[in-house]
Amino acid sequence: MSRFRDGEVHNSQLSALHLLQTMNPSWTLLTKAELDRERRGRPGNVLLEDILFAQLAKLNRIEQDGRFHPFSEANVRTAIEQLRKPEPTGLMTLNEKTTDLLQLGTSLDQTIEGVTRGRSLRYIDWDTPANNAFHAVTELDVEKAVNHEMRRPDIVLFVNGIPLAVIECKAPDVDLAEGIGQIVTYQRADEIPHLFRSVQLVVAAKPSQAKYATVGTAAKFWSVWKEKEFDDAAVARLANAPLDAAQTRRTFCDGFAEEQAPFEARRDAGRTVTEQDRLIHALCRPDRLLDLARRFTLFDLGIKKIARYQQFFAVRKIIDRVKGERDQHGARRGGVVWHTQGSGKSLTMVMLAKALGLDRAIANRRVVLVTDRIDLDTQLRDTFDACGADVIQAKTGSHLLDLIVRDKAAIISTVINKFEAAIAKGDFKDESTEVFLLVDESHRGQYGEMHTRMKRVFPRACYIGFTGTPLMKAEKSTATRFGGIIDAYTIDQAVEDKAVLPLIYEGRQVAQEVNRAGIDTWFDRVTRGLSDQQRVDLKRKLARYSEIAQGDQTISAIAYDIAEHFTQFWKGTRWKAQFAVRSRAAAVKYYEIFKEMGTISAEVIMSAPNDRSTGDDPAEEVTEPVVRFWKAMMSKYGGEEQYNRQITEGFKKREEPELLIVISKLLTGFDAPVDTVLYIDKPLTGHNLLQAIARVNRVEEDKEYGYIVDYAGVLGELDTAMRSYSALAEFEPDDLDVGHAIIDVQAQIAKLPQAHANLINHFKGVAKVRDEEAYEVFLADEALRKEFYALLAEFARLLATALATSNWANDPKNEPQSRLYKDDLRRYQKLRTAVRNRYREAIDFEQYEARIRKLLDTHISADAVEVVTQPVNIFDTAAFDQAVAEQTTPASKADLIASQTKRTITERMEEDPVFFKKISDLIAEAIAEHRAKRLSDNEFLARIREAAEQVRRPKHDDVPAEVRADEHAVAVFNSLDNAMGGIAGPQGGNIRPVLAAAALQLVSIVKTLKVVNWNENVDVQNAMRNRMDDYFFDVIRDQNGIELAPDQIDAIVDSVLKVARARMA
Repeated sequence: MSRFRDGEVHNSQLSALHLLQTMNPSWTLLTKAELDRERRGRPGNVLLEDILFAQLAKLNRIEQDGRFHPFSEANVRTAIEQLRKPEPTGLMTLNEKTTDLLQLGTSLDQTIEGVTRGRSLRYIDWDTPANNAFHAVTELDVEKAVNHEMRRPDIVLFVNGIPLAVIECKAPDVDLAEGIGQIVTYQRADEIPHLFRSVQLVVAAKPSQAKYATVGTAAKFWSVWKEKEFDDAAVARLANAPLDAAQTRRTFCDGFAEEQAPFEARRDAGRTVTEQDRLIHALCRPDRLLDLARRFTLFDLGIKKIARYQQFFAVRKIIDRVKGERDQHGARRGGVVWHTQGSGKSLTMVMLAKALGLDRAIANRRVVLVTDRIDLDTQLRDTFDACGADVIQAKTGSHLLDLIVRDKAAIISTVINKFEAAIAKGDFKDESTEVFLLVDESHRGQYGEMHTRMKRVFPRACYIGFTGTPLMKAEKSTATRFGGIIDAYTIDQAVEDKAVLPLIYEGRQVAQEVNRAGIDTWFDRVTRGLSDQQRVDLKRKLARYSEIAQGDQTISAIAYDIAEHFTQFWKGTRWKAQFAVRSRAAAVKYYEIFKEMGTISAEVIMSAPNDRSTGDDPAEEVTEPVVRFWKAMMSKYGGEEQYNRQITEGFKKREEPELLIVISKLLTGFDAPVDTVLYIDKPLTGHNLLQAIARVNRVEEDKEYGYIVDYAGVLGELDTAMRSYSALAEFEPDDLDVGHAIIDVQAQIAKLPQAHANLINHFKGVAKVRDEEAYEVFLADEALRKEFYALLAEFARLLATALATSNWANDPKNEPQSRLYKDDLRRYQKLRTAVRNRYREAIDFEQYEARIRKLLDTHISADAVEVVTQPVNIFDTAAFDQAVAEQTTPASKADLIASQTKRTITERMEEDPVFFKKISDLIAEAIAEHRAKRLSDNEFLARIREAAEQVRRPKHDDVPAEVRADEHAVAVFNSLDNAMGGIAGPQGGNIRPVLAAAALQLVSIVKTLKVVNWNENVDVQNAMRNRMDDYFFDVIRDQNGIELAPDQIDAIVDSVLKVARARMA
């Protein structure tokens, strides 16, 4: 019976290589021999020099007086050197400079027929991909920046001999995060950052999953790709197409020979298209890779970003549309892009402006960025500026007119009402068809009268609208003024792609509890856990606000409920909250209550009392407390701009404020990933509602959901589909497909019993259910521990949600279940602590997200969460013996000694790899025999103690006596013996005396030549290497007659220097 193969090489790496070679244009796979020639045998060299030289010569000709001349060989060499010129900057700065060099080319002075001037040289032909050379390399050996160790990325793609993409392949059963982590690690300064200097695309792939990113992208921001221009049939044809004879030889010649027959059999049978195939076909086709690198990567304040698939296809669709058929006035056709909030709409606009500027069919394009609010205008301008696109912001209507008439600026940003002021200055028209108006949040005023005014100034311009929310029914007819929908990316799609987070919604009815009969009950609940004195103090403060009017009672009640909720479940974590209120007056009242309470830090962000331009209600009556508050803020911060900036920056970057109180400002266009909870006490409908709830859906590490706590009944009970909500009745039902985007909190709580059952069932194999030792022994297997931790974390997260939900937490019928869940959380958390101590795992309590830690602190008794003790140094005899004595059984003592000894071995492995590998094997053998019941607990403990003692007090009885006095020489001898122990000595005799003398001499070479920080000094290490090479040739070979090939000597010297760096630096 034939069986499928399950390894990385067969399923992932060879599949990728095959697909890369069947594309058109295809990638030419280089053999290792060809690669060595291209790199001149230098593993630190990441350029394919002969290919690069030939391509630069081919792509570049100098035209003068109707004749074409080649660049001189010296100039081509200079251009190559510019790609690897060392610079004292970090990888991201270097990558940005190199990216500019690749996209813009360089200028080199050359004399032709007596005329000397700068001549432009390009590295890549971006316009005609087929003119470039495309090569793939597998298992590329790259020397680390700080020593001679090698890293070996699975596949590297070269364009004209320059590395542009790196692919890491993984077996089907390996977590893709491992591949992502490898690529992220490779970019560190002490790894192989020089490989990534020119790289534009990085990919981690296994058959069932694949993600991509660019240089510098953190693991949490790697993305999936969903192709819109090709189907699986096209991919399948390439995946199952045969390779020609040359391709087959290249694919299987370097270590993959045994995989050839099974791989070809699978292909001939018609293999199934995988997620890996889809992504590699989508992103690594030469023309697509060049397009991504040129038009769809950018630097945003030094952070490199690459387009997500919705951004890529939206820009492509727009470019196709504006270059297509024109209207009866000769104007280019525009349209509307609907991409949900958080999906990178502003960066899509930047990429579009870049693509318009690069397209040769669009000459002298000008871009006008239009918003309807000053703060959004500034934010959009800042985004373009951060990405290196120079924008001039129109300060007034007259300034806008000047920019249009005289300045002819390439990119202008303006608030829409400045068009009215510009028109009032004169009936000017710009008839150009090369003007592109990118209108942000185009569902609002821009569709109506203001759109008409823009058309008066730019009658033949191309209008492209961008919106983060779906179009209302009433807006769809007027949307045709822009040309209809170009592209849509809904909130549900964004949640599915993990571009934004789902939202958990809870409706609260605090106000209904606050009446004369029920206020004491409500107060008892919100002050539960406080001392009598604290309760009296808070009741006094509450009375100050609740004796005035029913409306103020409601404000007081909501303020105290928010304070209780935030303090119990979020305070002390890094997560923050926004609170949307009805008016400036309400905002100031809430602020004063929070300030009086002192339990959470709150600030208000609002516009000036008489400012009508920001979205705060212009009809609102300005009260004396509001004016007083505003004057205090202006005095404190020195002006409105500083007031806004300091508070919002504090919210984003510092511990305080924890809560931002807002009216309309910051409910749109404000992105702060720490913003996790949105409390609502104001009526919100339509676009305003969708914009507001999206404030808390931004992706961040350890953040799984955003939370909506609704005191205003905005979404009701969420008992029907979102499309039927009265607050959203203005939208078409099909445009509100949010099945994954907004989740009723009750649906989350409903998962709690199953999560609890899953945790209990994990231990169904434990026979002695009342014996904690049995549980700890059961969790000796690392895989079972990891699964236990994941199940416990899921249970804790759901319990935290339930306890934070008013209806569940305060329902008496849930009290028995709540007690059971809390007790089990306490017990299993103690078990988690015990096994982490027993098996001495690294302390990573940070992996427990902040909210779970908050749950344990708030709801579980103090003794439930024990601190995982610090790893004990086995060389600290007293502390180590004390830690062992604290264990209660021989097996637990042995487990602790074994885990800590293994940790020490891991930490010190490079100091003496041979010795520590031997002890590690002894420990592994003892553990295996104990688990197989071939060793009793006491025998297991004795074996482990013996192994630990060898690490603590090594005797080295197995090494020659002459080297035992020098620990460095012992380690070097072990390394030499491991490499040469099987070789006969002089005249066929024992080689060990020769190796002992060599160990002492090699250690002496290091001691003689080392200087401060020599382990980071390449010149010193090369001097050591040369002296050691001489010793091997002069003494080992010539005097002792022991023949070693040069590559054997290089490998031995590398191992000796590795030991020396670990021990003697």
